Amino acid sequence: MATGDDNQERLTDPGELAEDRQLCLRLRPERLAEFIGQEELKANLGIALEAARGRGEALDHALFYGPPGLGKTTLAHIIAAEMGTTVITAAGPALERPGDLVGILTNLEEGQVFFIDEIHRLPRVVEEYLYGAMEDFQVDFMVDRGPYARSLRLTLKPFTLVGATTRSGLLTAPLRERFGIVHHLDFYEPEQLARIVLRSAGLLGVEVSEEGAREIARRSRGTPRIANRLLRRVRDFAQVRSKPTVEPAVADEALRMLGVDEAGLDHLDRKVLVTIIEHYAGGPVGLEAIAATLSEQADTLEETVEPFLLKIGFLNRTPRGRKASVLAYKHLGYPQPREQGEKRQGTLF
Repeated sequence: MATGDDNQERLTDPGELAEDRQLCLRLRPERLAEFIGQEELKANLGIALEAARGRGEALDHALFYGPPGLGKTTLAHIIAAEMGTTVITAAGPALERPGDLVGILTNLEEGQVFFIDEIHRLPRVVEEYLYGAMEDFQVDFMVDRGPYARSLRLTLKPFTLVGATTRSGLLTAPLRERFGIVHHLDFYEPEQLARIVLRSAGLLGVEVSEEGAREIARRSRGTPRIANRLLRRVRDFAQVRSKPTVEPAVADEALRMLGVDEAGLDHLDRKVLVTIIEHYAGGPVGLEAIAATLSEQADTLEETVEPFLLKIGFLNRTPRGRKASVLAYKHLGYPQPREQGEKRQGTLF
């Protein structure tokens, strides 16, 4: 089995890589009808958008949470397009001081969308300024310090705050309660990803058969961002090998060369599972111990490796730590572990 280069960039990293930014501008759907997958979210959001347009009001503040690469930023841009306005974007960690936030809020036009990525990482002192802005479109800003300090109330134009987070559990209750629309984005099914691959291939001018699209889709870890990234790499491979159409065999050969196996696992995923199986007898083992063994950051494993391994049943999370599942043993070619009952055979005498 191809393992890939341990030092290469992770093509299956759901986070945004430098190469994704320009690609995203070309492939991002502009309207809700073009957005593939997340059907329940689309239905509910479509009703909210139509109702807001009918009343001539700004859309309720919206919070999208879930693993990276599933379309939270895209939905913010779609909301703006559907409401006939534009998006102002910011990252939670970049809003370090209240003045940073207030400066943006006071310059928003009526109905404009203000998108905050990684909103769970807003400093608490900054977050508190959002409360009044979201509820009453007003913000009380402190001017000067000490005996000369005074509160200045600023009136804002009605706007829509769209927050995105991969760690919804880190959001404070007061902030979460101020969002009128809250939706979870889950991993995509292979059939949905195949449709995304075919759409992206059309925009990129790549000939891909339906079977070839499905081959790319099933290795894309349920994530559109990864599907588009793999499509781009497969396109390059097909071009160099003079393959006019991306068929399943072409996609398979290209992705194996890139270290992405038939289940969508890359070198880091396999290293995590092999470490649990070989170093810790299949687990349970703590995440910090795995990270130390691999010389990786625990946060990296928890945010970019674990979610998919848990989703496909290769990893089990227990109160005592992580365990490799029977599926993981089978996929990696290890003898299946004995059941607990087999270990306890025999009598008491």
